[in-house]
Amino acid sequence: MSLRVAAASLLKKLRFPASHFFAASTATTNAFSGKLKLFRWYQTGAHGCRIDLRDPCLWIVMSGHVAMTLGISASTVFAEDATTEASSDNDPGGDLIGLRKIEDDSVVSNIHTAKWRVFTDKARQFFLQGKLDEAEKLFLSAIEEAKEGFGEKDPHVASACNNLAELYRVKKAFDKAEPLYLEAINILEESFGPDDVRVGVAVHNLGQFYLGQRKLEEARVSYEIKRRVLGYGHSECSDTMYHLGVVLYLQGKERDAEALIKDSIRMLEEGGEGESFVCIRRLRYLSQIYMKSHRIAEAEMVQRKILHVMELSKGWYFLDTVIAAESLALTLQASGNTKDSKELLERCLNVRKDLLPSDHIQIGANLLHLARVAMLDCSQHKKLDVSRAKAELDMAKNHLYNSIRISRQCLEKVLKQKDKLKKFSKPGDSRKEGQVALAILLQSLYTLSSVELDKQELQEIQERDNINIEAQEALLQCISTYKEFVHKRSIADTPEIKNEYLSCLKRAQNLFGHKVDE
Repeated sequence: MSLRVAAASLLKKLRFPASHFFAASTATTNAFSGKLKLFRWYQTGAHGCRIDLRDPCLWIVMSGHVAMTLGISASTVFAEDATTEASSDNDPGGDLIGLRKIEDDSVVSNIHTAKWRVFTDKARQFFLQGKLDEAEKLFLSAIEEAKEGFGEKDPHVASACNNLAELYRVKKAFDKAEPLYLEAINILEESFGPDDVRVGVAVHNLGQFYLGQRKLEEARVSYEIKRRVLGYGHSECSDTMYHLGVVLYLQGKERDAEALIKDSIRMLEEGGEGESFVCIRRLRYLSQIYMKSHRIAEAEMVQRKILHVMELSKGWYFLDTVIAAESLALTLQASGNTKDSKELLERCLNVRKDLLPSDHIQIGANLLHLARVAMLDCSQHKKLDVSRAKAELDMAKNHLYNSIRISRQCLEKVLKQKDKLKKFSKPGDSRKEGQVALAILLQSLYTLSSVELDKQELQEIQERDNINIEAQEALLQCISTYKEFVHKRSIADTPEIKNEYLSCLKRAQNLFGHKVDE
């Protein structure tokens, strides 16, 4: 307990200053094209009611270097898109929280209420288990029971509509989901008034729906409405500000987005949640914004703060702490601070070797990053100390050989256990693991070709017709590996994997001086 108190005390010195960004936004008059009379909520005041509202989804926040699908850092491979983050389509359990939010809290007083409750609770259980077809039938029964027992415009109907809409969102049946969201909002507005918290939560769910489809303006309007309903002082306002910040960032309004996200972080810290999972993820998202705008020093500051919190609250023998350290190491690498980057990456590798199997893909990614740092060291020393530069390249080569070996082992394991993993893992786990392993393998082979070319340069082999055999072999392996696992062995292709393959192909064509078969 004393450790947490000490951490909280120290974090007070690290907090972001309040930006006081809470200006009212102007409603876009045609945003919903007459589907719902939402915009008159802009003229209402904040509601005084305070109920316990939590995030309706488990937010998956991008980090510039962290592949969040498996908790690894592999350049920017598989960093979660902000749309995915906010929609949480792949996590029915996270959405279950949202299903409970807009219910009327009336006491079970009649048979209709009891039956509605049974249908709803059982449907939620199926939803949490991923049994969406069974859940859908029960949610439909809950709507029918609510309408029969309470009337077409009762809050029980709104709750049931919202639940079914959330299920359709997860199933990507978007044409079915939207009318249900709108019906729920209309019923709640008529029952409780436009400035009720339950209306705000229902509109928030609609915002999640729009954000998942990249309908950014509609999502922005929804979050603005919820923000107005809650009021700046509400305990849950930080969530709305953050989600609105994500939308504004995707719309290219970086300054406004940054101000909102920083304010949402500050509010969490002042509420004693500075060490929470949600706060850490928002800090990671903020560092991503800084990295994408090449504000390396500010990204480093945020990432140092994350690592500091993780060290105090979790300790080093915790994989989330290792991921935070690795993100910082890659930012230091981008700023040219190879010494500190290398020290952090070596520490991450040692901890991972203690916590994970020797062939875990995180270890392969860690070795790839160490190889890249060694190459940077070589570049810095090749003019002054050739022998040291060669030693760095030999070290990089050794790291890459191990990274390639581990990535191949992981791919083979994924393919062999594919059917077994489907039975015991969440849908898509093995697919994602295979994609990440393949991306790391392609990156490692490409980097190996760079090592061989740098080594050739140090040896002063300048003849143009002297093809570097080792570099050639690495590139040909990269190309053949892509064809083997994507075309023949059913690892799903992604833009990231495709880009790695095309990089290998382009370098091979430049190196060989002729077109290489794709």
